[in-house]
Amino acid sequence: MRPIILLFGAALLLSAQKPDPASVLKLAAKPSSPEFIQAIEATFSAQQLEKGEAAIAVGPDALFAIKAAKLPQLVVDDAPASAMKKAGPYFIGSTKLAIYTSHTYHYMVDGKRFGGRLDLSAFGPEAYEQPGVPQGKISEKFTSMSKLYEGMASDYWVYTPAQYDGSIPAAVMVWQDGEKYSTRVAANRLQIQLDNLAHQKRIPMMIHVFISPGKVGTRPMRSILYDTYTAKYTRYTLDEILAEVSQKWRLRTDGYSRAIAGESSGGICAFNAAWWHPEEFARVYSRIGSFTSIQWKPGELDGGNIFPFAIRKQPKRNIRVFLSDGSEDLENNHGSWPLQNIQMANSLKLKEYDFLFKWGSGPHSTAQGNAEVPVALTWLWREYDPAKTSQEFTMDPAEKTKPFFRVKSLNRD
Repeated sequence: MRPIILLFGAALLLSAQKPDPASVLKLAAKPSSPEFIQAIEATFSAQQLEKGEAAIAVGPDALFAIKAAKLPQLVVDDAPASAMKKAGPYFIGSTKLAIYTSHTYHYMVDGKRFGGRLDLSAFGPEAYEQPGVPQGKISEKFTSMSKLYEGMASDYWVYTPAQYDGSIPAAVMVWQDGEKYSTRVAANRLQIQLDNLAHQKRIPMMIHVFISPGKVGTRPMRSILYDTYTAKYTRYTLDEILAEVSQKWRLRTDGYSRAIAGESSGGICAFNAAWWHPEEFARVYSRIGSFTSIQWKPGELDGGNIFPFAIRKQPKRNIRVFLSDGSEDLENNHGSWPLQNIQMANSLKLKEYDFLFKWGSGPHSTAQGNAEVPVALTWLWREYDPAKTSQEFTMDPAEKTKPFFRVKSLNRD
């Protein structure tokens, strides 16, 4: 795996409104220097520093800062970290984090828990620009007027890898809530990760379609599109969006060469699309999926809450599924996100689906999903052969020997 190349420059640092995080980490070697104090204050707000919510990470290297009257104890992932150091009016701490996931942290001050967050991402090297890696190209924003959802306008963008030249049809991956991925500078770093993974040939040459949930006038349609237990959105994606995209780019039409992804309601949407039409979408990436009753209308319409039971009771679909969630995800009148995702994983296991479940400690946040992209995409697309149009997905033999997921401890006595 290629190393991250970090560039530093004090003059550039001080002139920038927000310093490059890698530069801040470099300056931390001299915590009492005016340059480092200025970097801290330019990176974090006074409120973040006072509330104990100031942290950055570049790959596995993390830096924490807090303004406190007494020396605090930094706790990362429920384990005490090394002692913090004085840095002007602040205390700073550093630690190494496991990459490709998110982390939690807080402080202990006078024996009491203080501050912290549950969603600090630790990206892998694929999330940083690498020398010699060509960049893909994001299209202009397109707006599609739906016939299936009458009066609905939806925006979408098409991201083509540098390797695409139009000579052969490309594999396709559809992402829900596409506006989040439409700029290269987005915090999710998706475009950078796609470029590095494609360059390293760890994923196939494929086109990515970023679709925003539409509106009818000013009425948002996101939950209706994403959380409804029907095949309608699948048909919309295929017959309207991908039909338009295929007029400008050459796309594969076999489900073996199509994946669909999303988070939260977009996560259940991705699974829903493949569930109803596995011959059209054979690969699913669901992050913090809302497998709950958001669109359940008793006696009228099923909601996504039935998926764990539908999987157990209905014939097995030929799909490959990557799920991820965290223990601090939502709990509300629609249901329990953590427990429903565990139920999904157990149902997929019971029916011997080809699935992988990543469990973290985060809340209803994009942090874990953003960092795990290289793990998820290389797993989803492993063994892909562009000469084929189908594959029977079977459970990994190692998974068969593992127990079902169980809740062994609670956050109370």
